[in-house]
Amino acid sequence: MFNWYMTNIIEANEIADVLATGDTVVIDARGGADALDRFNAGHLEGALFVDLETDLSEKSVNAAEGGRHPLPEVSKFGALLGRLGIGPSTRIIVYDDKRGAMAAARFWWMMKAVGHREVAVVSGGLEAIVQVGLPITTDFLELLTELEDYPVTEWQLPIAEMEQVANAAGNQGWIVIDVRENYRYQGISEPIDLVAGHIPGAVNIPYLDNLDGEGRFLPAKELRDKYAGILGETDPQNIIVHCGSGVTACHTLLALEEAGMSGAGLYVGSWSEWSRNGLPVAVGEA
Repeated sequence: MFNWYMTNIIEANEIADVLATGDTVVIDARGGADALDRFNAGHLEGALFVDLETDLSEKSVNAAEGGRHPLPEVSKFGALLGRLGIGPSTRIIVYDDKRGAMAAARFWWMMKAVGHREVAVVSGGLEAIVQVGLPITTDFLELLTELEDYPVTEWQLPIAEMEQVANAAGNQGWIVIDVRENYRYQGISEPIDLVAGHIPGAVNIPYLDNLDGEGRFLPAKELRDKYAGILGETDPQNIIVHCGSGVTACHTLLALEEAGMSGAGLYVGSWSEWSRNGLPVAVGEA
C-alpha cells in the first residue's frame, strides 16, 4: 500500500489502488503552447488539466523580471486549487508527459509550498502510466466538485532572489546547483535563453541524473548516496537550486526531498532572469 507519509513519488502500478481509496485528485500538468492539445490527445482517465504557462506561472512582459516562469500570486493558486476541487485534506497524484521533470514537479513544489502534505509525482510520467495499462482517454472531464479557495497566505518553502543567489554562489558555506543539461551549463549552446553559460560558482548536477535508464526516479537510497557524495556536509538550507526558468529545478528539489535533504531553496527566476540582467556569466566546467 502506498504510504503518503514516506514518499513524494508514486509508481504507476500503485495508482489504481490509491484511486480506489477515494478522495484523490489526479492532475495532468503540462507546459508549452500545445499543452492542451497534447492533453486532449490522450491522458489518464479522470485526470484534470493544469497548464504550466497560465496556471502555474504568471508571466511578466520582461523575463528579466522574474524569469520565464514566475510564480503566480499565492492567492491565485489557492483559487485554482479550489476550482480543481482540492482542499487541505485532498490526496493528489500529479504527472506530466516529460517523465515528471516539468510541470508535474513544479505543481508538486507549489503544493508543498502552500503546506500540503499528501501529493505525489508519478515516476516516469505519462509514459509509465501507459506502460502499466491504465485507461487513457481523450475525454475532457468536467470539474465535479468545486471548493472554496484553498486557504493560503504565503509560499512556505524557501525562495531565493537574484541578489541572494549572487551572494551564495561566491560563499564557501553555500552551494548553488544548476540542474540544466551540461552543454547548456558549459555555454556550448543555449536553445532557449539569450545568453549561454552559467552563474559563476554554481555546480552542475543535471536533473536527468535523478532518473534511471527508463526515465523513472532512482530509489531514495541511491539519490541519498548520490547527493551526499556531491554536496558533502552542506546544510540543505544553504543550498539553492535553479534551472532555466524555475521548473525542472523542482525535479531536483523533489529528488533532494526523497534523499532526506529537505530545506533547499528554489531560485524561481533561474538562468532566464540572471542572463538578462547583465550579471557575470561563466562558461566551461568551472
